[in-house]
Amino acid sequence: MIPDLGRYSITILGAYGITIALIGGLAAFSILRSKRVRQALDRAEAEVRGRRNG
Repeated sequence: MIPDLGRYSITILGAYGITIALIGGLAAFSILRSKRVRQALDRAEAEVRGRRNG
């Protein structure tokens, strides 16, 4: 059931759209950032292991 938003429907739906886009962008940014940080951590750990074993 879709509520009747009256004359404010464009404003309200636009606000919902912007909010969803921002939350999606933040989620994507967080996922990409976590992958980069994980790769950097893996490289740093491999470097430390290489020093210990070498």
